[in-house]
Order: sequence, then C-alpha cells, then structure tokens
Amino acid sequence: MHSKTLANPGPLGLMGFGMTTILLNLHNAGFFPLTSVIISMGIFYGGIAQIFAGILEFKKGNTFGVTAFTSYGAFWLSLVGILLLPRMGLAEPTDDVFLGVYLALWGVFTLFMFFGTLRANRGLQFVFGSLTVLFALLAIGNITGNHAILVFAGYEGIICGASAIYLAMAEVLNEQAGRTVLPIGVMK
Repeated sequence: MHSKTLANPGPLGLMGFGMTTILLNLHNAGFFPLTSVIISMGIFYGGIAQIFAGILEFKKGNTFGVTAFTSYGAFWLSLVGILLLPRMGLAEPTDDVFLGVYLALWGVFTLFMFFGTLRANRGLQFVFGSLTVLFALLAIGNITGNHAILVFAGYEGIICGASAIYLAMAEVLNEQAGRTVLPIGVMK
C-alpha cells in the first residue's frame, strides 16, 4: 500500500552528520589519526547522504531542513576537498589561520541556524547549540595555534555528534513505536 505522507528524512541527515562528526572529533581529541575512515565518511555519509536528506526536506517543504542538511553535506565535502586536494597536487595546502577563518564562517552560519531552532525541540536546539560552540572552538584553536583548545573541541565535538545520533534515533524509534521512547523535549 502506498502512503500519501512522506517519510521523515531528518534522521538520515542527523545520522550522517552525527557519525561523521564523532569520527572527526575522535581524531581532534587525539584518539586516532586522520585516515580514510574519516575521509570516506565525510564524502559518503556526512556529505552525500546529508545532501540527499536535504533534497528530501525540500520535497517536504522544510526550508530549515533543506538549508541545514544540504549546507552541512557541502561542508563535509568541502572539508574533504581541503584535506585531499593538496595531497593530490590540485591545490596549495590551507594554513591553520585560513582554516580557522573557514571554520569561523561555518560557526556564524550555525549560530543563525541555532536561532532557527528556538521553536523546535530541545534535542535540535542542543545539536545546533553545541555545533556553534564546536565551530567557535575549532576556529579559535586553529587561528591561535592552541592545540589544547583543539583537543577540547574534539571532546565537545564527540558530544555534539552523539546528540545528533540520539535525536535521529529518537525520531525513528518514537515514530516506529507511536509513542515517546526517547524524549526530545518537544516544545508546547
């Protein structure tokens, strides 16, 4: 039987964002080197899957969702480009200060997106609030060359990514069960 309602693409985008964010920030926190695991997730799940989720949000008429998922999908693809293009001999490497500026711009974008969550559930507010803090820490750490800030950002990024995974699974499990299995702090 064909349903007349569209599926919620949010969990797909949130999982792509959350899992990729955790992997990169395990690296930032110093647990693992930057390897093909992170690069591959950045391309396929953080990048392509989020853009796909954004396209589906467009079909649902969700301006916030299409803006968020396609933008952060493009963020992951551009970050992979920043890392890989110099290794492929296609561009000059980006110095830490300019990388910090790049991250600061994403932080400004994310802050404005956070304001867009103020009438959404608490889970989404936490994801965007913690992501704003993450971009600020990464920007400051790269611009100042302060390694301790970058390591701290890694831990904060793990929390941010985990919050996105939680929200994604809450949306899936709550819909499947037809009741609240995992609370997300729905606004009244």
